[in-house]
Amino acid sequence: MQKLDRNQMAARVAKDIPEGSYVNLGIGLPTLVANHLPKEREIFLHSENGLLGMGPAPAAGDEDYDLINAGKQPVTLLAGGAYFHHADSFAMMRGGHLDICVLGAFQVSATGDLANWHTGGADAIPAVGGAMDLAIGAKKTFVMMEHLTKKGESKIVAACSYPLTGIGCVSRIYTDLAVIDVTPQGLKVVETFNGLGFEELQKLSGVPLIA
Repeated sequence: MQKLDRNQMAARVAKDIPEGSYVNLGIGLPTLVANHLPKEREIFLHSENGLLGMGPAPAAGDEDYDLINAGKQPVTLLAGGAYFHHADSFAMMRGGHLDICVLGAFQVSATGDLANWHTGGADAIPAVGGAMDLAIGAKKTFVMMEHLTKKGESKIVAACSYPLTGIGCVSRIYTDLAVIDVTPQGLKVVETFNGLGFEELQKLSGVPLIA
């Protein structure tokens, strides 16, 4: 079974972001999406720490650590980009002004519930940040994650066992094996990668899928 690597996953997400979208990329895997957005498309990247018009990662040696994203990684600013107060940034998120957010996840349920901020473990460090605001405030929430845990268990589950970030908020799931839509009828497989069959994907997934 050949899985997509992190950059291939990011490129697949980037392909689905339409012209003119206002988009927030969560910390971790989703930050890679910025490096794969088609140059011919005008897309406005938002960072919750107060940036709009964020560009791809800078070349090695060109980093400016006064210009960082919410994950404290150095970024670039495109022509026309803007800085603003943290409170204004959260007002944009909570006010429904973002078209799409792309978030990582520990688990996604069959009904689109999201768990991405805490595993509930005694030694785990809670890290909610703006995830709850984004998950509910954006018009669409995309999740980008590996399909399986390191133990080989599905991250797509019937019901999340970790503390929830948002209820019924996920629109589409991108994994290293497939793209899956969350619909009222259930989880519908949009695409599988590298010749993976539906039946094999179903065996690896924690819930029933729709072909």
